[in-house]
Amino acid sequence: MNAAPDAKPRRIDIGFTGGQVLALRVSDEAYAGLRGALEGEAERGWHQVLTEDSEVTVDLREVVYVRLDTERHRVGF
Repeated sequence: MNAAPDAKPRRIDIGFTGGQVLALRVSDEAYAGLRGALEGEAERGWHQVLTEDSEVTVDLREVVYVRLDTERHRVGF
């Protein structure tokens, strides 16, 4: 990932046709790239998402939703 050293990855869930959900930890840049690909006017196809520890290739034609976890993690109760 090409994020700033102090930027923490954020969790996203990608929901697909058929009910499968893929949970990933990505940089803000990777999330923006995925959103841009989904919102773009160009023909949808395959899109590569760089995660915290891997590369995932997603078929944009099968994506139903993307959920961004906006709650900051807390330690304790």
